[in-house]
Amino acid sequence: MRCDRMMSLVRFLFIIAALAGFVEAAAQRKRPAYSEDLTKHRPSLPAVQKVTEPEAVIQKSPAQYTVNDKVNEVLDSIDRFNASRKFIDGFTIQIYSGQKKQEALDINKTLTESEIGLTADIQFVQPKFRVVVGKYFTRLEAHRDLYKLLKLFPNAIVIPEKVPLK
Repeated sequence: MRCDRMMSLVRFLFIIAALAGFVEAAAQRKRPAYSEDLTKHRPSLPAVQKVTEPEAVIQKSPAQYTVNDKVNEVLDSIDRFNASRKFIDGFTIQIYSGQKKQEALDINKTLTESEIGLTADIQFVQPKFRVVVGKYFTRLEAHRDLYKLLKLFPNAIVIPEKVPLK
C-alpha cells in the first residue's frame, strides 16, 4: 500500500512538471521579441580629419626644476642608516622548545644525521631550550625549508626573529 502511494505521488509530480514545461513554452511563444531603437539618444561626434603633415615640431627644452641634489641627500641618509643597522626583522624555524636539555640535544643530533642538510642552533632562554634552524629574511624562504623539516619534526613552526646582517 505504501508503494502504491509512492508511485501515485511520483506520477502526480511528473504530470505537474510536464504541464509546467508546456505552459512555459506556450508563454514564450506568445511574447514578441523585444526591440527598441536607441539611435536618437546616442551622441553625435564630429568627423575626424586625417592629418597628413606634422603641424609642429616638438622641441626639447632643458629641465628647469630638478630635484636630483635633494634626492641624493635623502638616499645618502637612508644609506647611512642602513649601514648602522646590525639586525633586521626576519624569520627562523623552531623545531623544539622545552625544558629538557637532553631532548634538545637529541633533536639536534637527529637533524644532523638526516639528509636534509640543515644545521640547528640550541638556544637557552631561561627556562626553556630552543632548537632553531636557519635565518631567513622572508617567510617564503623559511617555508621552503619548513616543508622539508615537517617530515621529521611535525611540530616545527616558522617564528619571527632578529637576523644579523653581515
